[in-house]
Amino acid sequence: MSCTPGLKFLTGSIYRRGARRWRKLYRVNGHIFQAKRFNRRAFCAFCQDRIWGLGRQGFKCIQCKLLVHKKCHKLVQKPCSNEHVDPVEVKDDANGESTLGRASSVRSRAEPEPPLPETPPAPAPPAPVRPEDLEPGSQRQYSLEDFELIRVIGRGSYAKVLMVELKRTKRVYAMKVIKKALVTDDEDIDWVQTEKHVFETASNHPFLVGLHSCFQTPSRLFFVIEFVRGGDLMFHMQRQRRLPEEHARFYAAEISLALHFLHERGVIYRDLKLDNVLLDHEGHIKLTDYGMCKEGVRPGDTTSTFCGTPNYIAPEILRGEEYGFSVDWWALGVLTYEMLAGRSPFDIAQAADNPDQNTEDYLFQVILEKTIRIPRSLSVKAASVLKGFLNKNPVERLGCGENGFLDIVNHPFFKSIEWEMLEQKQVVPPFKPRLEGERDLANFPPEFTDEPVHLTPDNDTVIADIDQSEFEGFEYVNPLLMSLEDCV
Repeated sequence: MSCTPGLKFLTGSIYRRGARRWRKLYRVNGHIFQAKRFNRRAFCAFCQDRIWGLGRQGFKCIQCKLLVHKKCHKLVQKPCSNEHVDPVEVKDDANGESTLGRASSVRSRAEPEPPLPETPPAPAPPAPVRPEDLEPGSQRQYSLEDFELIRVIGRGSYAKVLMVELKRTKRVYAMKVIKKALVTDDEDIDWVQTEKHVFETASNHPFLVGLHSCFQTPSRLFFVIEFVRGGDLMFHMQRQRRLPEEHARFYAAEISLALHFLHERGVIYRDLKLDNVLLDHEGHIKLTDYGMCKEGVRPGDTTSTFCGTPNYIAPEILRGEEYGFSVDWWALGVLTYEMLAGRSPFDIAQAADNPDQNTEDYLFQVILEKTIRIPRSLSVKAASVLKGFLNKNPVERLGCGENGFLDIVNHPFFKSIEWEMLEQKQVVPPFKPRLEGERDLANFPPEFTDEPVHLTPDNDTVIADIDQSEFEGFEYVNPLLMSLEDCV
């Protein structure tokens, strides 16, 4: 990790890491199937019926390109021909299924589509949205021309985040910019839609970053969201090394309320980490980045996607087990440990000097097997809450029992918290970020803010390869924020 001069950094185990999804693969008779969505006429090689419906109803073999229904893939008797084999790294999980890293599963744009089986003609699909239909001046409420781009404030694998000003009102927002060419894979499109839905759900909660609007151009998707000026906890931890117990308790309690709100609405967050906990100008927290969320989870429901930021992934995910809201409470335990101890609970001493230990697989082994040691400097109550959240058995984990969130509320570590006042933001934060104005970026890393502010020109060849129909209905305007702006 490169260190910026003048900044105080923690041990090597705490630094910015991107979240990932590992794609689930299904082996049948030599085939390696991956769930896909087909927007053109596609027919099942087993039953000969058309593959259609919401979501990824079809499976495609990543080796021989065979297309089948999801319901038919286990019935395929024809062995995989391996005629178009591309090298692919596959790992078996605990259930005999397989996972594939995101970077390995993106199909090259130059790869030709496989021939479809000969079948009776079917009705033509709806006409796709043309790029020219997305030019500014259409029926949308907002376009890129409505905003002034001020500064880069963040960047990830798929997106750039800018500070922008809405020209009409002079209000400052954050703008998350995603290139469509990077998200036209089926599962990537799903997470963009999920992120939008969760942003909408979160818009009126005090501890969740809300959505102002969404719009698109032929080449990009834009989320206009709240601008939270105080920077993220990672930035502040890199300067303070560790936090006083009072500070950690306050942040953990506000995060708990945010997670409980999402859980009550059927959302597993799945990407809690220091980078995604922002501080507003008063010092209250706001969670951001909903790209890893899972929607539609009812009490008792589980899911199985292998995803997250490596240092925060719960043991049940690593074991290949079905999981629910428990993974968020585990991540809160990891984050609380980092705040109190100034290092990760899975810090591997001198790992940088040992290539065998400086790997993701070794980290996962440590998470599964290592006994977590609580620093003796912590109070008994702090040690107890960490042991509760970091229980490797999700059934026994704090927040996962019959009483659920109430067990967290009633834990001795949080005894001093006035929960109702906290939820109403009536508790004074223990730390207030230093800000000299609405546009002060002193709490954002210079490796972002020093970047030039511009969007690369559109490439007509790339745009021509994008299926614009995948992004129909993306536009959105938050009616509450609109009404507030009308009062300006």
